[in-house]
Amino acid sequence: MNFQNEKKLVRDFYKSLDAASGEGITSVLKSFTAANYKWRAFHPFNLKTDVQDVSDNFWQPFRHAVTNVQRRMDVFFAGDNFIDSGSSVWVCSMGHLMGLFDNPWLGIQPTGKMVMLRYAEFHQVVDGKITETAFYFDIPHFMIQAGYAPFQEQTAAHMVQPGPAPHDALLFEDADPNAGQSTMAAINFMIEDLGQWQSGLPLVEELARSWHDDMVWWGPAGIGATYTIARYAEQHSAPFRAAFTERSGTGHIARIAEGNYGGFFGWPNFIAKPTGGYLGLPPSDKSSEFRVIDIYRREGDKLQENWVFIDMLHYLKQQGIDILGQIKTVG
Repeated sequence: MNFQNEKKLVRDFYKSLDAASGEGITSVLKSFTAANYKWRAFHPFNLKTDVQDVSDNFWQPFRHAVTNVQRRMDVFFAGDNFIDSGSSVWVCSMGHLMGLFDNPWLGIQPTGKMVMLRYAEFHQVVDGKITETAFYFDIPHFMIQAGYAPFQEQTAAHMVQPGPAPHDALLFEDADPNAGQSTMAAINFMIEDLGQWQSGLPLVEELARSWHDDMVWWGPAGIGATYTIARYAEQHSAPFRAAFTERSGTGHIARIAEGNYGGFFGWPNFIAKPTGGYLGLPPSDKSSEFRVIDIYRREGDKLQENWVFIDMLHYLKQQGIDILGQIKTVG
């Protein structure tokens, strides 16, 4: 249960990456990653297996567009992977990349003002190298800050989202293993109890089995953030369940916990059909993948806060709507 080597590697990687520019970014990526490196990200970047590609298509254009970038990290923890019975170690980070939006990015026009790219990231570390990364970031959230309105309707609130209420989630030192086991148990119970939408209980009662009444759900742009079980049920969970049918099982790649914090990601997490219509769109029988990172904070034996990253652009692209293509055409 000692993750100091893995944590140090990722922190050193961030320090070097954040200080680099241009082709120096490529050098940092090559230095810290393994030869068979995999990098998973949201649309339009998707899966990449070459660090030069990652540098040329994401990091260098982003750093040109958003200058004076600061990494404002709210969550940092590590853990043995529950999905492979603990045979791999992953390090998780969450926060914002803040800077000045000075040049176009993905067709989004600059404002010259502060902007934040909301992100969550999982790194698998093996023998002193990063072998896999899941780097999920909320591009629609970025677009809204720049004055765009990428969605027809949003059921909950849009805001730049804070980190955990106790401000205790930067676990640079390893936490009590017993606390991590309790957090994993709470996450697993929630997945098993809520994950297939089949309990038969009224929704608020079902949610109360896993969540505190004053829970906070920090959802992605397009859905938004919501507070308390009752409002979460009204503003996200009930509309989402009503919208989708034929939901697949859960396809997580990594699920870890340390201290009071835990999370997971999948590629995809699940597949479902929006037969009830969603995001203001009409019903559809087109199955869509959902790429998701969830980060949780536990209090006692229940979950208290949840930060959720969903690749909404990928979802819409599968439904025939190319948000980034539309703004490039207009631009």
